[in-house]
Amino acid sequence: MDVRDEFIPQEEFATVLNRVPQTCVEVVLERDGEVLLAHRTKEPAKGEWFWPGSRLYKGERLDDAARRVALEELGVDVTVEGRVGVYEHFWEASAIDGVDSRHTVNIVFRVRRTDPDQSVELDEQHDDYRFVTGDEDGLHEYVREYLADLDLDGDERDDGDD
Repeated sequence: MDVRDEFIPQEEFATVLNRVPQTCVEVVLERDGEVLLAHRTKEPAKGEWFWPGSRLYKGERLDDAARRVALEELGVDVTVEGRVGVYEHFWEASAIDGVDSRHTVNIVFRVRRTDPDQSVELDEQHDDYRFVTGDEDGLHEYVREYLADLDLDGDERDDGDD
């Protein structure tokens, strides 16, 4: 199946988002026991420190989407290390005209730069980035939810479901 990444007219996209959840892929970029958060300049989560992420295109493989997100939003090539989990987010804001709220289903991947020395270059959705350990105050509740499922030493935490 070909990847369908073409532009969707705003009115049509708004109609879809007002009726169904949007599937998104997010990346947790790791470095030495820390993870990257980017400061968002657009809704949803405007002004928050959050993971880079984007919608999944029709026909796009999940791992390919994670690599695309890292390249488009952070300017880095990455290796996908594994899946952190699947989450759902409910937002009372949107950057898209005609959409008052968003429901996203987020598939989150742990990634590492293929070249550790490659510099992060943010896209227009972000104005800053920082690496965090997860102990910092003021992190968004959805960020904290991911961090609870992530062991920054390399293994996902045992949640007792075995």
